[in-house]
Amino acid sequence: MKYEIITNPSGLSKLCERLAEKSVIAFDTEFVSEDRYRPELCLIQVAAGPLLAIIDPLKVDDTSQFWELLAEPGKTILAHAAREEIRFCHRITRRPIAGLFDTQLAAGFIGLEYPASLSNLAQKLLNVKLSKGETRTNWRSRPLTEAQLNYAIKDVTELEAMYRILKEEVAAVGRLSWLQEETEANQRSIRESDERENWQRVSGATSLSPRQLEIVRQLWRWRDQRARHLDRPAKWVFRDDLMVELARNGSADPNVIRSIRGMEYRHFHEHYEDLAAAVRKALEVPESELPRRDRGRPSRTSPMLAQFLNTSIACVCRQHSISPMIVGNTDDVKDLIAYELDGARWGEVPALIQGWRGEIIGNAFRDLLQGTLAIKVADPYATQPLEFVKANEPSRGTPPATG
Repeated sequence: MKYEIITNPSGLSKLCERLAEKSVIAFDTEFVSEDRYRPELCLIQVAAGPLLAIIDPLKVDDTSQFWELLAEPGKTILAHAAREEIRFCHRITRRPIAGLFDTQLAAGFIGLEYPASLSNLAQKLLNVKLSKGETRTNWRSRPLTEAQLNYAIKDVTELEAMYRILKEEVAAVGRLSWLQEETEANQRSIRESDERENWQRVSGATSLSPRQLEIVRQLWRWRDQRARHLDRPAKWVFRDDLMVELARNGSADPNVIRSIRGMEYRHFHEHYEDLAAAVRKALEVPESELPRRDRGRPSRTSPMLAQFLNTSIACVCRQHSISPMIVGNTDDVKDLIAYELDGARWGEVPALIQGWRGEIIGNAFRDLLQGTLAIKVADPYATQPLEFVKANEPSRGTPPATG
């Protein structure tokens, strides 16, 4: 397989000039993430018709020209499971990928496996078998072998053919607008998550008081700044359990912090004062500004009803040929029930009755709650044996027949 390898800025500029003339560009990346604050970009693979190229970001220090090209409207950009690629583009350009078509997401909108690997989807759509031989490659290593480069470029060679099939099938069921809506929502969610302080996700902090949560927040900020400076994973710098233990202890005395088990390790010695300062800052925050965990909407519903409606998602999705994993999860169902039962008290509209989800899920669930829709066993031998049917008459509150 013939492809170019881009290893200098002038080569990248020439490649981008040629790509700018293309209407469809497929791309993928290889990166290493386990020992860095943020994933380190190691390769960019590109396909645009017969043009095949591999960009080496470890030799081309500034790849922003390529990412700016992807962020410029007017093209269709193909990728598979593009979560990290969306992050790379946003961090470099502060913009989303324009015209993104994610083949993994598109497959879910026609009822195929979701999330599906690239190799499984290529096999399903094209009957093409992609090699899995280099899945454990250290992409940071140089020089890369011919086998490693061939493996990498094959991640993009089939994307356009897959795109043509998926786009046609998604259009045939009238869901291109749904796919675009979900793609934009995914990019927005990923960008917001990347910019958000994620101290709420510290493991073990769920039972902490507001003051203790503020200590966690200040310690998290110190850890994040330190991890960014060292370019190391945050939990390598300061473990979650130690953060929670300092919050429970609530002392800003460096000697007390030093005495906590796990804090005696050598690499903490120079940071006792920094940690104490973070705790002290948290203790000075006014009561009215302390964080409080979102407990969600209280609901009068029974756990059995929530479980039943959660199971019903698969039933709805089967009838609409769409992957349940795209539609929603248990928390989304609980939000919908709470909103329907106590909606007058809660202004936030749940995800399952917004946009395309509302068209296939929200309305059906409302009919179920009102008793105008029922579930029957359509095929006891099927993977999804249930289907929705219109109820002959509302069952809620109907007294049993007597004779």
